[in-house]
Amino acid sequence: MKKFMIVFVALFGAAVAQDSFKCPDDFGFYPHDISCDKYWKCDNNVAELKTCGNGLAFDASDPKYLTENCDYLHNVDCGDRTQLEPPISTPHCSRLYGIFPDENKCDVFWNCWNGEPSRYQCSPGLAYDRDARVCMWADQVPECKNEEVANGFACPAAGELANAGSFSRHAHPEDCRKYYICLEGVAREYGCPIGTVFKIGDSDGSGNCEDPEDVPGCEDYYGDLDLKSIRKSELLAGLQSEGRKKGASKGAATSS
Repeated sequence: MKKFMIVFVALFGAAVAQDSFKCPDDFGFYPHDISCDKYWKCDNNVAELKTCGNGLAFDASDPKYLTENCDYLHNVDCGDRTQLEPPISTPHCSRLYGIFPDENKCDVFWNCWNGEPSRYQCSPGLAYDRDARVCMWADQVPECKNEEVANGFACPAAGELANAGSFSRHAHPEDCRKYYICLEGVAREYGCPIGTVFKIGDSDGSGNCEDPEDVPGCEDYYGDLDLKSIRKSELLAGLQSEGRKKGASKGAATSS
């Protein structure tokens, strides 16, 4: 009974200390002492306790305390504010807000907003890294099972290809546009630019992206798509991007 009273008094004292928060100024937003997803809003010197959305934390980086900002947990340095509200989960979302990996496919992740998940998939050959929270080469992501890396494609053994240099290229067994590059025995999946497909080269482990009509068996890969229009739009986009870069460089040079 005595032990219970001590615990109760300690908890009650902490609660009173927090409930009696004194506003340092008439207006502002101040971090909670022990909770990372709670904060105090001061209006006319009256304090109101607020809670960020489940999976968000209060960003207390504004030295003037004038910013009310709740951000993803992984973006906020909580420091000693270690307490969080219990998780509220929905399908694919560990909390209502956040970015979460798919439990079954290592190249898929979910962006959750108020419990509504949006599905994202990394580019071919990449997988979602849970720590860095970016898409990386699949062979560099520990959570990726061996059969998921490059769809289980195995590179030729060392010395098996007579003409191979530091790397070799290999056709995808099912998709004309995709191919694998083997580098030091590790396979990474790549994709040819839209409008082209992978053509196996004359020597072992070689090949390039070519027009579909020049690759037997892949002539109809794009079906009825107007490849000339697609290539023209890509070329124009590339030229416009290059023009913007040159313009920005020229502007920077003249402004200094």
